[in-house]
Amino acid sequence: MIELLIFESMEIKENYSLKSFNTFGINVDAKYFTQVASLEELEVVLDFIEAKKIPFLILGGGSNLLFTKDFDGIMIKADFKGIKIVKEDQQHIFVKAEAGENWDEFVQFCVDNNFAGLENLSLIPGNVGASPIQNIGAYGVELKDHFFELEFFDFAIRSVQKFGMKDCAFGYRNSVFKNELKGKGMILSVTYRLNKHPEFKTEYGTIKDEIEAMGVSELSVKTIRQAVISIRRSKLPDPEIIGNAGSFFKNPTISMEEHRRLKNKFPEIVSFPQSDRRFKLAAGWLIDQCGWKGKRVGDAGVHENQALVLVNYGNASGKEIYDLSEEIKISVFDKFGVELEREVNIL
Repeated sequence: MIELLIFESMEIKENYSLKSFNTFGINVDAKYFTQVASLEELEVVLDFIEAKKIPFLILGGGSNLLFTKDFDGIMIKADFKGIKIVKEDQQHIFVKAEAGENWDEFVQFCVDNNFAGLENLSLIPGNVGASPIQNIGAYGVELKDHFFELEFFDFAIRSVQKFGMKDCAFGYRNSVFKNELKGKGMILSVTYRLNKHPEFKTEYGTIKDEIEAMGVSELSVKTIRQAVISIRRSKLPDPEIIGNAGSFFKNPTISMEEHRRLKNKFPEIVSFPQSDRRFKLAAGWLIDQCGWKGKRVGDAGVHENQALVLVNYGNASGKEIYDLSEEIKISVFDKFGVELEREVNIL
């Protein structure tokens, strides 16, 4: 039963279901739950955490989480809102978005205003605040390609710090916020450096084919967004219909020697050369070759159109989805000798 308590004027809910706050739709409870839309509210919640001596978790859009059990602490939903242009020069426009803004709605805002750069990242679920944590990427573009700076509230010193590119230590689906600074603070806003004159990225995946099928003669940021949305909708399930968190595993990167070994044994292996002479493998292809695409175990399963996506067909528990991911990891390693790493955070 949900109960409500008041702490220094802040509403904090007890025994609160997180089912609607995670895209897998896993029905678990948080001991406490609250939403913060200002620094003042955040500081009150930090006082509550210190008083109760409980763990906490910052919740964005819930699109990169798999809950395997109830959370015995306080779940803090970031609800900072706002988008504004902070400066511009001849080539770029700098747009600041608050952490609680929906990511795809923000991309739509940029496209509507012809601010170029993020259109390839259309339809990625989640909020703006989570985008640097994962260094989200799709169709040849990563967040870091258009990142300028962010504001980070450091819990230890209760102060807002500005982070530039180097401070974030961006890597493939990685950043300092997933490592040294995990649980040490909250991202409040992100400022992006966008292009006034578009530099279209159409080489990755089937974007060119989709644009041709659309019968478009002149490229635009709107065209790229439409193509990406069409491709994603054809391959990926809508979390509103089938619970999922998008790509469950990272695409593994291997050495040139290891790639040569696999290529000799599996000539059709899907891989992409990297600038450091290593190769990135398509995790979805590896999983598909192990016979997992479309397979279902109870209400947990692998999507029929994309082997990289694990889904909840209704009432799967987080533990059931996690166990399925373990079986997939083992089978891929047994067949290819490649270790898959989860992209989704397990709680």
